[in-house]
This record gives sequence, C-alpha cells and structure tokens, in this order.
Amino acid sequence: MTALSRLLNGCPLLPIIQTETPQQAVDIAAALAQGGVSAVEVVLRTPKALDAISAIRSALPSVLVGAGTVLNAAQAQDCKDAGAQFLVSPASTPALLQAMIDTGLPLAPGVSTVSEMAMAHEMGLNELKFFPANLSGGTPMLNAVRSILQQVRFCPTGGISAANLTEYLSLPNVFVVGGSWLTPADLVKAGDYTAITALTAESVRLANVCLAEKSAPLRKSA
Repeated sequence: MTALSRLLNGCPLLPIIQTETPQQAVDIAAALAQGGVSAVEVVLRTPKALDAISAIRSALPSVLVGAGTVLNAAQAQDCKDAGAQFLVSPASTPALLQAMIDTGLPLAPGVSTVSEMAMAHEMGLNELKFFPANLSGGTPMLNAVRSILQQVRFCPTGGISAANLTEYLSLPNVFVVGGSWLTPADLVKAGDYTAITALTAESVRLANVCLAEKSAPLRKSA
C-alpha cells in the first residue's frame, strides 16, 4: 500500500469539496487546481459524492481525487469503485481501519486521541488525519505526541485556515493540512470560482514559504 504522503508528492494542502452535482465538483476542482493545488478530497456528505469523484477523475486527470468521511466498509469499496485514489475517514475503529486497508488505497484514518493514534500505529498506519484539529488540542497536542509516536505523521483537519495553516505545516510530524477554508459555502453557492482560485493561490504561497523555511535547517545540516 502506497503511503498517502508519497502519492501527494509534496502537495501541502488538501482542500475539501462538498458538492450537490458532479459538474459543480469538477468546476470547484478546476478552480483549486488553477490556484496550485494538485489533490482534493470529496466528502461523502451529499447523494452525488461518488458521481463527483468519478467526474473529477474523468475531467481532470492531473488532479488526485480522494474520498472523505468514509465511515464503513461498504463506503470504502464504493469509493474505490468510483475511482477514488485515496481514502480519508473522520474517525477510527478496528473494523473501519481494516476495511480501508483492504481496499489497497493510500489512506489517512481520523484520530483525535493518543489511544486512537496508537491503535492505528499498531495496525501499521503511520499517516493519520488529526480531526477535529483545533478542538483536539491543535499544534500543542501534535507537539506533545512527537516523542511518543515518532513514526507517525499527520494531516490536521478541522479549524484550519490561511491564518493558522503555517503553524501546523511547520511541525515536523505534519505532512499536509486539510479543510474547507478554500471552498467556502458562499463562494461555492455563488459559483465564484475566480475567488476560490485566488484563495487557493494565497494559501499555496503561504504553505510554500513555510515549507521552504522548514527544510532550510535540514539543508544546512546536510
């Protein structure tokens, strides 16, 4: 099973798409891609979510498409069948984790406690979604678990915005940040894809500056 970080290949942002129609999903994904994002997560919160995954895969082959809000084995398989390239869940149970593993897709199961992190780690999963990030302790929590779970890295989601994304990305155990701040409901409803592109471009700029600073000490030590 390929690690999600390897699939993302350095993409620092994982925006969430919640949409009512497949065409709207394609338009949102295109706006995000134009702003510099190479991967998106379509959440299973609307009846057309699976169709949206398939539509983005077909219309935008250069964009990686994952499925979020996966809650059971049936959904995990349905997402794979729809063309999802990775899976994300908001929570973790042994049965759900095993079902996601069985698809063979890269994944980031949701955790918020040290016990959940340890359970996922026991099952060989070392790239986890930290959710809801801000409500679960934010960056202090992720700093606190670094020495305990040294192999585990995180995708914080929940309360992430342009105002705090660099606080998370600067942590050694964070490989990407996710959220819906790039696809606010009012802009999606208005079809203002130019504004979505602008929001994305600014967040990508902030993320790239942060990642350059993060890697600078590594380059000096080498």
